[in-house]
Amino acid sequence: MMKWYKIDRHLLPQAAVIKKIKVAGKNVCLIHGENQYYATGSTCPHAGADLSKGWCANGRLVCPYHRHAFDLLTGRGDPGQGNYISTYPLAWRNDELYIGLPLSWIKRLFGSK
Repeated sequence: MMKWYKIDRHLLPQAAVIKKIKVAGKNVCLIHGENQYYATGSTCPHAGADLSKGWCANGRLVCPYHRHAFDLLTGRGDPGQGNYISTYPLAWRNDELYIGLPLSWIKRLFGSK
């Protein structure tokens, strides 16, 4: 199950920029590249680096510490890395961008406001 959150327009990064934003208490990298937006986790699973300080190349988000790279669509690390990052769906509704975040099992069990 997903809960959808509107991203305030002033938080949208311009072309070729990675911006860390907080949505429902979760840090997310919002990336604008290749004429579209992507949303991923903000922490590298390899060494805990802030991925918003990295860069994008060839459809991948590259960690600033050890150059681990992650596919912007799937979150999969490059071959041999054995790791991945979370990716989140984005949707345009009435000219506003929304991000879908999964509900925790506790919120699914007891409901979410």
